[in-house]
Amino acid sequence: MSSAAHTHIPISPSILYFGTPVALLTTTNPDGTANLAPNSSAWALGQTLVLGLGRSGHTAANLADRPELVVNLPSPALWAAVERLAPLTGADPVPDAKADVYRTEQDKFGAAGLTPAPSELVTPPRVAECPLQLEATVRHMSPAGPADDFWIVECAVVRVHAAASVVVPGTQHVDPSAWSPLIYNFRHYFGLGGPELGHGFRSQTAGTATQARR
Repeated sequence: MSSAAHTHIPISPSILYFGTPVALLTTTNPDGTANLAPNSSAWALGQTLVLGLGRSGHTAANLADRPELVVNLPSPALWAAVERLAPLTGADPVPDAKADVYRTEQDKFGAAGLTPAPSELVTPPRVAECPLQLEATVRHMSPAGPADDFWIVECAVVRVHAAASVVVPGTQHVDPSAWSPLIYNFRHYFGLGGPELGHGFRSQTAGTATQARR
């Protein structure tokens, strides 16, 4: 038996955000205003995006009725703006599942200190400060989770906007040496390969990892 087998222990973490990029999702509210919400469950395959959303969330409700969105990808410098959004919901009243830690906020852009910018092919606005912005339409939503408490949302990307600073000049390619996503690592924020920037308001390990390394 490999000696590596003896270096692992079984654990039951409350979440499995094992280092995923943060996205800011913009959707359209029933009154035509914009909702803005952070997301850390997203992956891409070709021009298809798959998102995981809480089924009781305002973003999921918006997409069920108005299936357009923008997936905005912030840089590490925007982590504090993302965290300002984290305890907010566009739902009024706050759903029972969120009532203990969330509060209603209609002006999400203002609360986060971010700027809406018009999209070209979908109704929800883009986040001007995000270096990458993906306009998309929803293809399919299906329930998931042990109590169907999540939505798996399949989206088709219809337009990509990229800051000139992260594009290889003269090409259609994002320069990976210039672009760095904001990473959500077990409810703590990191730049790609960099030191911790801060932690989420629901972190259960704030301060403990640093102390353990000292």
